[in-house]
Amino acid sequence: MEGFFDKVYDIVAQIPKGTVTTYGQIALLLGEPRSARVVGWAMKAAPEELKLPCHRVVAKTGKVAPWGVFESPEIQMEMLISEGITFNKDGLINVEKHFWKAPGDRL
Repeated sequence: MEGFFDKVYDIVAQIPKGTVTTYGQIALLLGEPRSARVVGWAMKAAPEELKLPCHRVVAKTGKVAPWGVFESPEIQMEMLISEGITFNKDGLINVEKHFWKAPGDRL
């Protein structure tokens, strides 16, 4: 599992400011399309010293992380808004508008 987590962290470190990606997209980039939930576990376990932009990883629906990941969903939202990410009236990110196209991504 550690090797998988390290690969997740390598991808997350590349996500530029003002963009987001999804747990599922990271799993797909790793060649493990059914491992989105494991990507979520990796995000929750990410060592603080890595200073990863974990706030840029969201659900495919555009929903931010639940309570317990960033103390509150509002904290993640504030971090994203400060980078120019926009939310609709339902509190969801327009993922298509802000989606990060990773190097090697075939979508």
